[in-house]
Amino acid sequence: MSNIQDKVVIITGASSGIGEATAKELASKGAKLVLAARREDRLKKLQVEIQSSGGQAIYKVTDVTSRQQVEELAAYALKEFGKIDVLVNNSGIMPQAFLSENKVDEWDKMIDVNIKGVLYAIAAILPSMRERKSGHVINLSSVAGHNIYPGGTVYCGTKFAVRAISEGLRQEEAMSGTNIRVTNISPGAVTSELLETTTDSTMKAGLDEFYKVAIDADRIARAIAFAIEQPSDVGINEMIIRPTVQVG
Repeated sequence: MSNIQDKVVIITGASSGIGEATAKELASKGAKLVLAARREDRLKKLQVEIQSSGGQAIYKVTDVTSRQQVEELAAYALKEFGKIDVLVNNSGIMPQAFLSENKVDEWDKMIDVNIKGVLYAIAAILPSMRERKSGHVINLSSVAGHNIYPGGTVYCGTKFAVRAISEGLRQEEAMSGTNIRVTNISPGAVTSELLETTTDSTMKAGLDEFYKVAIDADRIARAIAFAIEQPSDVGINEMIIRPTVQVG
């Protein structure tokens, strides 16, 4: 039996891309899924697809920039399934432009989704995990959380922050003896809707060219499953996953 069987997993950003692929992968291994995103039609379609294949999934429309909505998501998972075993913090946006373009509204949105959304989700699930002395937090950073490049400055900053949050949480929980595992996953170019959040035409053209080497999202989903599947005394703390031909 897979170590994923019957684990209750919350996935944010579950309506497309890595979130959707992860939901399908974990459902096939017997996880009980709590799907979260803003687009209800996508969530409902995914739920039906999983259930028709014999999997278990519920969903709740959630905007991760709302602390209240994220707290309600965690409460819903606990009400329906009685526990939360895994959080997959996947929601993210990637509007990119040079700082001189002064796209301050986009900076704010990235900080709200990519950093505060991650923290809100951790805050919502951590008390129940600590009470049970068991749990797993999986945060999606990026290769951009390791390498800085022109035009990606703020996005890179948010993804460096996710790595810092992941490692800080890992150390705190290791010291506390809660047996809560923390995994930071940094994908390179992956096929998803992430590119559509970039409004700057010059940056978008460059990203479109760069992403011609992108790998399918199910590659990342399998890595997430691998981290969850390990025995409880093993923590897969960090993974960087690029297309074989990606240089930077």
